[in-house]
Amino acid sequence: MNRISPLLFAALVSACNTPHPDFRGRPATHVMVEGSVFAVRIRGLRAEAIRINPQYAPRFGPIRRRAALAMQQVSGCKVASVSGDQAQAFGRLDCGSGPPPKRRNAIDVDCVPIRGSEIPEIGQLRIELDCSPA
Repeated sequence: MNRISPLLFAALVSACNTPHPDFRGRPATHVMVEGSVFAVRIRGLRAEAIRINPQYAPRFGPIRRRAALAMQQVSGCKVASVSGDQAQAFGRLDCGSGPPPKRRNAIDVDCVPIRGSEIPEIGQLRIELDCSPA
């Protein structure tokens, strides 16, 4: 029978509640909303809600709403938007002066296939794209 060492088990379990680098060092407040338990951290006008209880196949739609309610309870502010996934959600808070600007992590580009650049490969077709900032 294979056994997991206590140190490895502790490392795996603690990784489930590891905050994003922007929220490290911030205290977590545990909040239960409609059966979902979140560790909520606040930094300025941003919030993070990590779901810390097991749930079978949760969809992000219901979790997003619950995470927003948890962020609102902890911060006392209106939640302008929530992004993320079923395990870790991020919110932009509106505490009366409006939410912070959205972060842009990716560059928006428009791409068009270049006519005549098709190269047949095994089970696929490769084409070249001409891309420019949107």
